[in-house]
Amino acid sequence: METPLPPAEELALIDRELAQLDARRIYLLGRRQWLLSGPAPLWAPPGAPGPAKEASAPSAQNVLLALGAVLLAVAALAFTLVSWGSMGIAGRSAVLAAVTGAALGAPVLLLRRTLRSTAEAVAAVGLLLTVLDAYALYAVGMPGADGTAYAAGAAAVLAAAWAGYGRALPGLRLPVPAALLTAQLPIPLAVLAGAAGPVWVGWALLATAALDAALAAGGRAWARLAWAAAAVLGSGAALVGLSESVIATSAGHALAPSALLGAVAALGVAVAWRIPGAWPAATAGGLAAVAALGGLARPALDTGWTVVAHLLVALAVLGAVRASALPEAVRRGLARAGAGATVPVAVWALAWVATVLVARLRVLEQVWAATTPFAAPYRLGAAASVALLLTAAAAWSLVRVLPGRPEPGAAAVALGWAGLFPAPLLLGAPAGAAFAAQLAVTVAAGALALRSGAAGRAAGIVAGACALLGAVSVSVAALDGRLATFAVLGSLGAASAAGAAYGRGAAWARSGAAALAVACAAGLLVALGAVLGWPVAWWAPPLLAVPAAVAALGPRLGAVRVPAEASAAAAGGLALALAATDAPVLALVLALAGVVCAGAAVRPERRSAGWAAGVLFLAATWVRLAASGVGVPEAYSLPVTAAALAVGFVRRRKDAAASSWTAYGPGLAATALPSLLAVWGDPYWPRPLLLGLAALAVTLEGARRRLQAPLVLGGATLAAVAVHELTPYVVQVVDALPRWLPPALAGLLLLAVGATYEKRLRDARRMREALGRLG
Repeated sequence: METPLPPAEELALIDRELAQLDARRIYLLGRRQWLLSGPAPLWAPPGAPGPAKEASAPSAQNVLLALGAVLLAVAALAFTLVSWGSMGIAGRSAVLAAVTGAALGAPVLLLRRTLRSTAEAVAAVGLLLTVLDAYALYAVGMPGADGTAYAAGAAAVLAAAWAGYGRALPGLRLPVPAALLTAQLPIPLAVLAGAAGPVWVGWALLATAALDAALAAGGRAWARLAWAAAAVLGSGAALVGLSESVIATSAGHALAPSALLGAVAALGVAVAWRIPGAWPAATAGGLAAVAALGGLARPALDTGWTVVAHLLVALAVLGAVRASALPEAVRRGLARAGAGATVPVAVWALAWVATVLVARLRVLEQVWAATTPFAAPYRLGAAASVALLLTAAAAWSLVRVLPGRPEPGAAAVALGWAGLFPAPLLLGAPAGAAFAAQLAVTVAAGALALRSGAAGRAAGIVAGACALLGAVSVSVAALDGRLATFAVLGSLGAASAAGAAYGRGAAWARSGAAALAVACAAGLLVALGAVLGWPVAWWAPPLLAVPAAVAALGPRLGAVRVPAEASAAAAGGLALALAATDAPVLALVLALAGVVCAGAAVRPERRSAGWAAGVLFLAATWVRLAASGVGVPEAYSLPVTAAALAVGFVRRRKDAAASSWTAYGPGLAATALPSLLAVWGDPYWPRPLLLGLAALAVTLEGARRRLQAPLVLGGATLAAVAVHELTPYVVQVVDALPRWLPPALAGLLLLAVGATYEKRLRDARRMREALGRLG
């Protein structure tokens, strides 16, 4: 932009204009503050701001007005309670009338002068004075009247008067809400004055709540307060009805509180019907309906069937979600109410079923004792089974209502299984029938898991978990008798094997079936050893037939190979645990397990099993030696060394680039290290001599073939043996030397090393390079 002024003059002009703009801005800000907060300095120099305000003018004004109203209220109370008796009737009336009239009339003038906050404070004092007027009238004019009845009438009169006062002065915000709150008292106080029972008090609360709801539906400014009052009083009425329903001793006594709860339900639904977003009212109404109808049946039923009766009503309320003719708020609220009442029942029933299933574990205290844990005490839990089945049916009905949601289907499967599986126990069925029924339920759950696809994945997973839990439970219970054990394990194993082989469903379900089939086979073999009366350690060798069979069938197992092999490995671990108490049998089991692993390692994809086979063979050798009382460490380490060196030799033949540390290091160290430890604790000469000769041979062979690992390990072992042999003589020499000589020799050594440090470093580098050139 081109200007005729020189740059220096133009810069000065810009500075002056900016200063004028800053001054104008400060003035405008001061004016704005005065307009918002009252009189204030219109101007303040830029460099001298006024003191910071800790409270705005409106806040200070409100505090002063509130404090003044409180003081006036205290004075009025003191006058009414203390000074009242020192004046005559005329004086009392004149004072109260004058003060009350002044307090109620002053807001008219204050509002005309736009002093709204002051008018509110004075009006609050006036409202309090009307309460004191009512009290004074009762104390002087009607001292013998019933206080509760008088309070009811006075509350009604005051509520009407305050409402009229608020309508006459719409500029005041306090009178109408105060009238609304006071209007909550007349009907309940009137009922209390009539000495009515709790149910009538509940009706009074409900009637008042209905009036509040009607007022709130008008949509006035104080509608929220009316809704809150309606919610509080309606909840109070529901609590009264519920408490009376719980203590009712007969259906006749339960009728009155049930009617009250039904009226609460009707009011909640009506409010939700009238107001689109008032679904919480419908929820409260639905819960009240459940309590109302269920409470009628409670006196005639025991606890379990009372819960079922409430559940039936809750499920009917939940069914409202399918009624498209109802408004959205009503459907939503009733559905939540039905679900909210159903969930606690389901939790109660599941807890009962869990206690029954856990009780079956007592069979483990005395296996094959034929105690028959199917006794009559479980009959009391039949209601729990019925409740679970009803809940499962309701959850299944929601699958179509809520398409795409996995929760209803999964819940239906879990609840259905929980209702069917323990049903024979809860009904006190004979042992054979109970086992058959539970096996059928378990197989059905497994079949459902196998048939589940991507659409029903959640339900399928739940079904698989239920099948597994059922299989474990029925298998444990079958330990009550020998025939039951073989029958249950055989049936489960056959069904699982069929599912794994011929199932066409999810891969994870087939894998689980395969693992379960292998586990059942292992259980049958253990049970066979127990039936034959063998010692526990001898149960292990037949058990290894399971991993052997799985290893033999490996390529034919297809997609279920990995879980089957994992289960077979667990069976092998169980075999080792069973044989652990007998060392010779353990050695045999370790050797057989090594054979199984070696057979599996023949397949290219299971080459890693060869390492396990080697470890097992080695462990079998060591256990056998220990069982024979052999304490020489070389007897344990030399077989390892021989096998490892053989493997390393083959590795070097096939891969000339393989490091000598990889090929020969583990094998040499397996004997060298234990033997060195034994040498230092051996007072005799044969072991050091033999170890030294072996180390010398290894060192020479490493030097001849230029292999690093034999050279270093052999040389280190030979040096350690030499030090061991020289140690007694060194100790004798050191004991014969003066005490000052070792420190002096150490000092001289340090000086010599320091003097030739660079040469020693060069020699060390040369030694490292020479070793590096070795294989």
